[in-house]
Order: sequence, then C-alpha cells, then structure tokens
Amino acid sequence: MTYLSDRDAKQAILSAGVQLWQRGLVAANDGNLSVRVGEDALWVTPTGVSKGAMREEMLTKVDLDGNVIFGRWKPSSETKLHLRLYREDPATRAVVHAHPPAATAFAAAGIPLDRPVLQEAVVQLGAVPVVPFALPGSAEVADGIVPYCHDSRALLLEFHGAVTWGDDMKQALHRMECLEQLATVTLHLKTLGCDRVMPEHLVRELEGLRPAWGIR
Repeated sequence: MTYLSDRDAKQAILSAGVQLWQRGLVAANDGNLSVRVGEDALWVTPTGVSKGAMREEMLTKVDLDGNVIFGRWKPSSETKLHLRLYREDPATRAVVHAHPPAATAFAAAGIPLDRPVLQEAVVQLGAVPVVPFALPGSAEVADGIVPYCHDSRALLLEFHGAVTWGDDMKQALHRMECLEQLATVTLHLKTLGCDRVMPEHLVRELEGLRPAWGIR
C-alpha cells in the first residue's frame, strides 16, 4: 500500500474534522485524527482545538515514537492511541477518534455493539467490543486496545468515546459514521422492545461481501 503526500494527508484530516463536527460526532475540542504518510511518519491533529476550526498550520508531523518532526502546535494527547494502531496494523493509513453520542452512550454503559441488526454495520464493522477504561492520554489507553484491535474495525472506549481506523481517511470516517448509525438503530430497537437480530446465515453472506466493498 502507498502513502499519501503530506499535502493530501493534511487536507484529508482537515476535511474529516469538519465533517465530524458538522455531523455532531464531536463537541468542543473532542476527538483527534491522523493520517500515516510513511513508514515512520504521520500527521496528527492538535490538542485543544475544535475539529471544525482547524487550520493546516495547526497539524503536527510525528514519528511512530511520538517525536515531533514538524510543526509548532502540541499534538493531541491521544496520539499514543493512534501510534499503537499503526504499529499493530502496518496497513492502517488513517485513524479517527471521536465521541459520537449514541455510540458513546454504549461505551459509558459498557455494552458492546455486537448484535447484527444493520446490514451495513455487519459488512463494515462486525462486532464492536468495549475497551476497559484508562485515563485519557495515558499509555494504558494505547495498551488497552491491543487485545481487541486485530479482530475489530472499530472499538468503544469505556466512559470515553470510540475509535475507528482504515486503509484511508474516507474509510476510517465512514466507519465512525456507521458505528454511530448502528448505535442509534440499536437504541431505537430497545425503545421498541425488539430483540430481533439477523439469522446467522445472512450474517455470513454479508461478511462475504467485504472483499467487494474493499474491506480487508
């Protein structure tokens, strides 16, 4: 897999940040995004800035140890989480961490989103587990995802939010949107008192569509 240029990576981050903010998947200074641009380099969003108000000069380039290569702004305190995802899956090219309201409600409740109730979510995400709580910005946040990330495409972070990743920013962002849609539909089903899920054979058929959808 190839890497984006610095210019294209920064534009992808800025565009995704606006989309996250406009769609209510982040509030205030919540969330952070990154794009990998080399074997030992990625661009990441700054700390303390709304994702809807970022400018190109605010982005910081760091190596996979978190050392700043270029930029004057302090990178997000959650950069450790991004770095661990890139290390665990070298094919990953983009990471999105956000606080989508419905999905974060499930994270706060400690309830995984693992019931097949939405066809797009079955194909795009599969089961979404809950990673036990760790203090924001700590090494424990990054360490905590390791038992889950290899079998998942999205994770709920207990009492915190959610993280998705993908082969590019578009895929990572779409997974975050799909995760929030799954959480919202699941909440509506609970309101309806409905416990219905897809039959297993349909789940297997949907999972078989992943290669055609460009999903590893």
